[in-house]
Amino acid sequence: MAQTQVPFGSPLARKIFGVASFQELTRKNTFMNSLTGPAPKVGSGAEAVKAERMQTSPEYPCVRITDLTKERGDVVSVDLFNILTGKPTMGDRMLRDRMMKLKYDSMDIKIDQARGGFDPGGRMAQQRTIHDLRIVGRQNIIGWWARYLDQAKYVHIAGARGSMNTADWVIPLETDPEFGEIMVNPVLAPTFNRHLYGGDATSIGTLDVADTLSLSTIDRIRAMIDEADMPLQPIKFPDDPAAEYEPLYVLLVSTRQWHNLQTAIESLPNGGSVWRTFLMNARERGSKNPLFTGEPGLWNGVLIRKTQRAIRFLPGDTVTVAQNTANYQTTTQTVPTLTANHSVDRALLLGAQAMGEVWGKDSGSGAHMRWYEEITDHGAKYEGSVAGMLGMSKLRFKDVNNVMTDHGVYAIDTVAKDPRVA
Repeated sequence: MAQTQVPFGSPLARKIFGVASFQELTRKNTFMNSLTGPAPKVGSGAEAVKAERMQTSPEYPCVRITDLTKERGDVVSVDLFNILTGKPTMGDRMLRDRMMKLKYDSMDIKIDQARGGFDPGGRMAQQRTIHDLRIVGRQNIIGWWARYLDQAKYVHIAGARGSMNTADWVIPLETDPEFGEIMVNPVLAPTFNRHLYGGDATSIGTLDVADTLSLSTIDRIRAMIDEADMPLQPIKFPDDPAAEYEPLYVLLVSTRQWHNLQTAIESLPNGGSVWRTFLMNARERGSKNPLFTGEPGLWNGVLIRKTQRAIRFLPGDTVTVAQNTANYQTTTQTVPTLTANHSVDRALLLGAQAMGEVWGKDSGSGAHMRWYEEITDHGAKYEGSVAGMLGMSKLRFKDVNNVMTDHGVYAIDTVAKDPRVA
């Protein structure tokens, strides 16, 4: 039987390739996909047809919502769930009027159209068929999309873009006139009660070269979580055998912070043994989540994971920070002059429901993404593109004291030395 071919430029191609692109993006083994829970399971038939709005597991740092009723310019509501609190009702005491309320908040996130396209060159230069260009082009544009999504989520969670601007950055600097448009929703600086610093520093301006990331800093942060009125909710991976008994949080650190931490540990009298234990603890935790692959470390219930990119501030940079007020108000601070080859890097300590990633309906395809292709220049050149209807934002709410609070993340600014310099 002949295999069915999807004609070039057909409406069917737009839908099939668009749906396939979205599925590939959400399954791709990217850093942020590892922090996103699985989609809820629905039945078949009428139940599946009605499942137009789906929210992934709230026990992961990133909550993904797909809502096929929303289009460009719309907002999608993300629900933030809190644990039940209250006293038990004992004996024959009436339970009536003592019911514990299921506490949750909602946050609206705007969506907009984002597009990316590719031009593989003219027919003679490529020496490939239209079919080949489709496949090669789609794989390349999906790789580009994956970097865009990862970086946009990273910037939103961090609450800043920073000054790192290597060639693989898709998200431009905040000074770029299109930055706000590309991010769709405002990039929110960390709330005051979720912003910490290395060493004895209490602000950006008081950081010095001694305020690096260390095990003592991690211990202090963990103690603060445990003592907080509204602590971060721990992350629960389905295959984590200790999820119910040993709360787990994830600390994303830059390569500089990782190197500084390793150097500090190995300089201890028994540093080699401590470092091996640090790495072994992560392996023994046993989860198959990709976050546990490679060589992460585990310390005091915090999984420390190195990232490929950094939210990095250089001396003289202006950083937006929140003031110590109940209503969210911001000011700016300047990164101090540091010893040469030092920067201020932002680590991110994540619990559950740190950010929301929402997808709406592309009006051209009726799906979350749309594929478009055409022949230009009198049939000599092929071009393709992918469009998606999406938006994302860090999740925050007012706590029991009516103070605006980032729901699932602490930002931790520390001084970090360039490992390329002795």
